[in-house]
Amino acid sequence: MAAPAGTSITTCTFKPLPRSYGGRLLFKRTGSVAFSDPLATTGRRGVPIVQFTNAIPPRLVRASSISSTSTPAVEITPAESDSVVEVLVNERKNMLACPICYEGLIWSGDVALSVESARGACLQCSICKKSYYGNETHLDLTVASGSKKYVESMPLTTEFFRTPIMSFVYERGWRQNFGLGGYPGPEKEFEMAKGYLRPVLGGNIVDASCGSGLFSRLFAKSGLFSLVVALDYSEAMLRQCYEFVEATESFPKENLVLVRADISRLPFVSSSIDAVHAGAALHCWPSPSAAVAEISRVLRPGGVFVATTTIADGPISYTPFAPLWREYLVRVAGSRIFLSEEELQDLCRTCGLVGFACVRNGPFVMISATKPS
Repeated sequence: MAAPAGTSITTCTFKPLPRSYGGRLLFKRTGSVAFSDPLATTGRRGVPIVQFTNAIPPRLVRASSISSTSTPAVEITPAESDSVVEVLVNERKNMLACPICYEGLIWSGDVALSVESARGACLQCSICKKSYYGNETHLDLTVASGSKKYVESMPLTTEFFRTPIMSFVYERGWRQNFGLGGYPGPEKEFEMAKGYLRPVLGGNIVDASCGSGLFSRLFAKSGLFSLVVALDYSEAMLRQCYEFVEATESFPKENLVLVRADISRLPFVSSSIDAVHAGAALHCWPSPSAAVAEISRVLRPGGVFVATTTIADGPISYTPFAPLWREYLVRVAGSRIFLSEEELQDLCRTCGLVGFACVRNGPFVMISATKPS
């Protein structure tokens, strides 16, 4: 394929990530043009995208041949760099929506959505005219955001995780005890989740009920996603996440944003999210069906939902009072006990997700489901 005038040609071995704009490849080159470990994946439109990191300006490129094992010729078009950057910035901004009417929010903050852009940010809904603001650590996109007199309490489990002491101890002893319930540990769970998330690598991901950001930080540092949204209802948890980020040297802050939101009123435009992850959270949601329905709404066609929770399918599940005892627990604490894999599969199915899959380790279960293409 001949290059037009003013276009330079280079060759490289690449690691494609699944994002594309109009069939083009976005390419950020490091100091070297040689890369190893090619990954044969394709994007939502079936066109791979190549993305690497450092300060060298991005280039819009077209490849004459694309293969996970070949070395393709790549045309670099510097003149289109600004338009590519604009596409990326706009896509990040346009994903945010008013949690009341789900209309896209008008952003008047920094030029990019990131950890550092939350401070002083102002977002307004063009329909209901409500404004949402960012503080030093996160964007507050809850329905009751900005209220002066009105105070709303959540179920006991949710309020428990809003306490400062809980946010402090979560990664300093609390999460380590999950091994007693069969949880393999954060690193292993992260690797397991990546297997389910492979079709949407390179896209954006929401880490729902992120807590102190244990997995949000892993997703951001991995470089596998264009943007990671650490989302939680607890202000204390988000502050703790921010502190961990600030304390980590060379953390990629440009790939992470912290958002306070209700899992049953997600502040995202419909079909704008590539993946949603919920680690050890599904059983804590006041209404799992409302939450998963919201997740289904915001996922793009082909988007992936991955979650971990526990299943009490031992002797207790066979007692005649198990369903009644479970409903009593829901009313008192706001948390739920799942009694079977089939129950989780039915939850995903009724909320519009397909392709249910799961893996077990004792009470621990990791599930995955996809929004139909």
